[in-house]
Amino acid sequence: MIKKTVLLLVILALASCSSSKPAIATTKKAAAVQARTASVKRNTPAKPIGKNYPSTNNTTEVIQSTSKTVVTSDLVNSYILQYKDIAMGNMQKYGIPASIILAQGILESGAGKGDLAVDANNHFGIKCHKDWLGESVRHDDDAEQECFRKYKEASESYRDHALFLVGKKRYESLFTYEKDDYKAWAKGLRACGYATDPNYPDKLISYIERYNLHQYDCQITGKNYVAINKTAPPRKSSYDVNSDPKINLDSNDPNLYEVQKGDTLYSISKKFNLLVDDLKQKNNLTDNAISIGQRLKVK
Repeated sequence: MIKKTVLLLVILALASCSSSKPAIATTKKAAAVQARTASVKRNTPAKPIGKNYPSTNNTTEVIQSTSKTVVTSDLVNSYILQYKDIAMGNMQKYGIPASIILAQGILESGAGKGDLAVDANNHFGIKCHKDWLGESVRHDDDAEQECFRKYKEASESYRDHALFLVGKKRYESLFTYEKDDYKAWAKGLRACGYATDPNYPDKLISYIERYNLHQYDCQITGKNYVAINKTAPPRKSSYDVNSDPKINLDSNDPNLYEVQKGDTLYSISKKFNLLVDDLKQKNNLTDNAISIGQRLKVK
């Protein structure tokens, strides 16, 4: 009887030890699951505690031209490095500031990532016009499916941009400004009708000063480049609309009219007994867009 009791206690002790061991997979599938679980636990890195990671200065912005493009400052800098030599070559040959060429390229092409730049190598948003005999693409802009010039290479777009400004009579006044006066050129482009956006000059100037594009003008003119100091008073441009002999902006000048809220070209033309087309021609306007405070020649 005692032997049976002892044997029973030994069996119970062995059973208790067996139940405390971890479960062992009895099928291949279960074994694979166990192996993956163990691997995940071993390979999962510990979460960093109080870790400070370096921040980046690669800022992002949206460029709205013929298409809406999201770009980073790194992308813009890469674009500048890619086309600065072409821009400086065009400045030397045609007299257009390299800074203006690059700023327009950034803005009009979305730093090379806009639809027209990708589909047609068109970096300046130049439309076909009547004298264009090359390839073209259709793209929605001021109107649906407008005709834009298409180039085999981006460099052809840069050359055509220079020829476009040099060859069009309405841009003649631009070439009376100093070759490196980017502020005069930025304002002059808008005044001559290159763009209808009233903020176009400010956008160009912003790109030039943010990305130090004026240094490429100085490389051509031989002048010392001084980086823009944001705390210093702005440098006065040699272009002054109030002293430009072509545009007398005296508030008492009977030949000028300041656009008021609610004005249209049609209402202004009626007020001064003019045809809309005559009013547009007097002011080098290519469409009917006007802005409040804008001065128009009416006589």
